[in-house]
Amino acid sequence: MITIIDYGSGNLKSIKNGFKKINADAIISSSLKDIQNADALVLPGVGAFGTAMENLNKYKESINNHIDLNKPFLGICLGLQVLFTSSEETPDIPGLDIFRGEVLHFPDSLKTEGLKIPQMGWNQLEIRNKCPILEGMDNDFMYFVHSYYVNPDEKNIIAATVNYGIDVPAVICRDNIFATQFHPEKSGEKGLQILKNFVKLISK
Repeated sequence: MITIIDYGSGNLKSIKNGFKKINADAIISSSLKDIQNADALVLPGVGAFGTAMENLNKYKESINNHIDLNKPFLGICLGLQVLFTSSEETPDIPGLDIFRGEVLHFPDSLKTEGLKIPQMGWNQLEIRNKCPILEGMDNDFMYFVHSYYVNPDEKNIIAATVNYGIDVPAVICRDNIFATQFHPEKSGEKGLQILKNFVKLISK
């Protein structure tokens, strides 16, 4: 069972539809029981870091237990950012701290280069490290919508980046934990390939 965590901060239906397109069953649920029983968890997210973390408080233990059991976990967009220690957006509200590092706002200097904040639209991946959810992928284009980006303390967890005036981590990968800054469910066939690769990991 794939459970998409409904904690009030996600674009849930499009993600569920993404799994449906690849013939994978996924449920949207806010139930602790469904989250605890899941074979794989998906943590989506749009909106503010602080609000997301306040809504996630009741699920933190279940998420950590899922990861400790070595079951596949996928964070998407804000669902990637909340995996880190803290965010400039709400510095007084800690993240899940699964990865050490900070979430930073795009520098205003990007505007002088003609780049808009948020980054909104397609950008090309540069694959840097091997990662199971990137199997069969090349430096493909994915769809992004975000004003903040992650800055991991451990750079070896960065599996792919995009350039948006600066190098932006686009895929994070460590053991059974995977996360994308872009929206795979909105990124065409290549985005669906990432979801397929994730589903393959459930039976391993």
